[in-house]
Amino acid sequence: MGHREVTALEATATTPAEAVSAADGEPFIARAKAHADSVLRPAALETDRRGVTLEGVSELAGLGLLNHTAPAEFGGAAIGRAGDRRLHEIIAGSCFNTWLVWAQHAPMVGRLALEHQKGAKLSGLSRDVLAGRVLLGAAISDVRRFPHSYISATRTGDGWTFSGTISWVSGWGLNTVLVVAAVEAATQTVVTAFVPTGDRVRATHLELGAVGGSRTERVTLDDVSVPASDVIYIQSLTDWRKEDLGTAGDTRPQYFGLAATVLDELDAGDPGARRVARVWRPRIDALRTDAYGLADEAKAAADERHRISERVATKVATGEALGTITRALVVTRSGRGISLDDTAQLHARSALFLLVQGQSADVRDAQLARLAR
Repeated sequence: MGHREVTALEATATTPAEAVSAADGEPFIARAKAHADSVLRPAALETDRRGVTLEGVSELAGLGLLNHTAPAEFGGAAIGRAGDRRLHEIIAGSCFNTWLVWAQHAPMVGRLALEHQKGAKLSGLSRDVLAGRVLLGAAISDVRRFPHSYISATRTGDGWTFSGTISWVSGWGLNTVLVVAAVEAATQTVVTAFVPTGDRVRATHLELGAVGGSRTERVTLDDVSVPASDVIYIQSLTDWRKEDLGTAGDTRPQYFGLAATVLDELDAGDPGARRVARVWRPRIDALRTDAYGLADEAKAAADERHRISERVATKVATGEALGTITRALVVTRSGRGISLDDTAQLHARSALFLLVQGQSADVRDAQLARLAR
């Protein structure tokens, strides 16, 4: 995704997790962390109640966070895998609602950069995304529900027609374009394309118990025309599902960003809370090392099923660890911990959200099997 200088700390890192931690030494990431600590974290409770704002998105854009993985030719920072993980940790740990809106957008920039690297012709909209001028909404995961519930793609001339109801889209009202993955059932083909919001794209508000500030809506596409120029890529359903194994099966950085914040807040508490932090910090550090190491092994092997049972087990164990430390934070805050002006309940609800975000049938089965033991 473009050349960048490797920091001295990254060069001496021996594990993927150490490389992520070392990325703090990059000036770009240091600026993002300063913004997260001074702006996002103090406002996190209010953002949960009132919602992520256009001003907040503009600030992310000004920092280069809407195209940080784009090549330098598009004004991007060409941030690599370790740095990208660290940014997700930082933003998720400071304001989970902001992270969710941003995280719907950020991976698609990397995907477009990869398609560009392969020689794909970029549309004007793709170039705007790579230049950080557009915030995307994502509607990808409904493909997991095929054939029971999904967005349908129907060939019309040299383009497509998309129809159906998207389970959820975060950042509604902040994004003007969605990235939608739809399925042509007859050929079991997945078509991923840009869909601008408009008259044939209607939203219904969702009353969520967690990430209520993420502006998440249920969105219906009413026979939306998608020209060939707005198609990003087409692949078989089999190939899509192989790729999705990593998306659903790996423990992603948001878990560890949230965990770090909770552990820090426990460390700032009474002796009992500090004791919980001392016990759980090494355990979560070990899970982080395992998670990033296993994910990178699978990527190097070019095999999405590589040690998949261990990767899923790590994800389940990390979710349980988050549940434990967020409960501990609620306990240490006593009755205040369940008040909406206390971060304990915010973090506990965010941890619940992570139990179901990116959840495949395999992950759900592993979660329930562990809970049944």
